[in-house]
Amino acid sequence: MTTGVRRRMGVEERKQQLIGVALELFSHRSPDEVSIDEIAAAAGISRPLVYHYFPGKQSLYEAALRRAADELAARFLEPPQGPLGARLLRVMGRFFDFVEEHGPGFSALMRGGPAVGSSTTNAMIDEVRQAAYEQILAHLEVAHPSARLELVVRSWVSLAESTALLWLDGRRVPRAELELQLVHDFAALAAVSAAYDEETADVLIRILGDEPADGPFGELVGRLLVLAPQLPAQPLR
Repeated sequence: MTTGVRRRMGVEERKQQLIGVALELFSHRSPDEVSIDEIAAAAGISRPLVYHYFPGKQSLYEAALRRAADELAARFLEPPQGPLGARLLRVMGRFFDFVEEHGPGFSALMRGGPAVGSSTTNAMIDEVRQAAYEQILAHLEVAHPSARLELVVRSWVSLAESTALLWLDGRRVPRAELELQLVHDFAALAAVSAAYDEETADVLIRILGDEPADGPFGELVGRLLVLAPQLPAQPLR
């Protein structure tokens, strides 16, 4: 991703260019493997000029991470219309688009890269998780969740993250199947919690009442009904 022609840029324009170049490089290789020299060459400027705008790779990494975190958080934005299952499936599609586009960078972000242990980095990761959590609550139309419902949503956000990381290691399961499975996982987590929590039960009943038979949640019910005849006739001891 070289510019080919050098030209004078304003300070902010140059910073944004360097962030974009770094993010592109970090998207294909772990940030640990990308040098300042490579970033400078891709941007069409000298190494000292990179340091003029950023004191080191750590600060440039964090700036690129900030842009990536904002973009990732935006993937969870979804208009609150239509059945929840279809909404979550679209969210998972955009989430995995990001994971696929920024594989090594996403992995380094979640597992720790050159900024591992950095309070700034950890705060940005937490912001993404919190944004995803708040978006899901908005779709559930719940402002103040019970402790169990909060656990369901936060557990599901964490599950989506860990599933994406595992998928990147070999991609042994088709992506579309994982996206659908994660939507089913949300319903399953909510169903289990509903057995213990009245608020979660109320939310689940309301959600399922709006779901079409051919939607993602309806498909889950169909899959479970196929398994039902194979279950033991007597209760497990």
